[in-house]
Amino acid sequence: MAKAYERIADDLRRPIRAGQLKPGDRLPAESDLARRYGKSLPTIRQALGLLEAEGLILKRHGRGNFVRRPRKLVQRTNDRHQWEKDRARESFVQRSRTGATEHDTGLEIDDLIFYAAYREIKADEELAAAFGVPEGTAFLERTYRTRYRAETAPFTLVRSYLVRDMVAGNPDLLDDSKEPWPGGTQNQLYTVGIELGRIEERVTARPPTAEEAEELELPPGTAALILRKRSFDIDNRVVELSDVALPGDRTEMLFTTQLERW
Repeated sequence: MAKAYERIADDLRRPIRAGQLKPGDRLPAESDLARRYGKSLPTIRQALGLLEAEGLILKRHGRGNFVRRPRKLVQRTNDRHQWEKDRARESFVQRSRTGATEHDTGLEIDDLIFYAAYREIKADEELAAAFGVPEGTAFLERTYRTRYRAETAPFTLVRSYLVRDMVAGNPDLLDDSKEPWPGGTQNQLYTVGIELGRIEERVTARPPTAEEAEELELPPGTAALILRKRSFDIDNRVVELSDVALPGDRTEMLFTTQLERW
């Protein structure tokens, strides 16, 4: 038999899913719900906590509980890398028309707000091992955030790493004011004579850190998808590494594998 808080959550869930309560609508105050259902405040809060964990409502401290606005779904496919490679040698005008985020979301450039910051770092043991270079090697660490203009949280949290000396032949690649770069990383590498031969991606899921949960605005109980991407050139040398945190409540990973016919 369902517990009291589960029955209350069911009753509140129905009008949200039926569209009778719209995104942004405020739910009755907790004290009003307690009187309506004849239950204690802790029971009401359990019910609301269940809806919050499902991503249906959002609690705003001091203001109440509101129906959560659906977030833009991002579908990340493994064909995006060939799509980016095909664009890498196109003209500036062609590359400026769209980017990887637009490709993943179906949005237009004007719908997006983009942020990038670069800094130089020295490779620690983990980063050096990932690239097969000595510890202390100079790297360019690049931080990216892109969000839908109608929302407040970015789609992903990205840290990308390049060996500084590998790209220093083009000074523009060391300058974050040149971002967003039409054609993305593959075109950036193309400007210094690097062609990608393969990309390796590993995806895991884990509870988000406090910082990830806050920045991605994750509902309680929502997992973060953690993607580590390593890009290899045609000589099998690691030339770029990205660590990407994706929100588990609004990211779809789609992998399509074409099989050879018998």
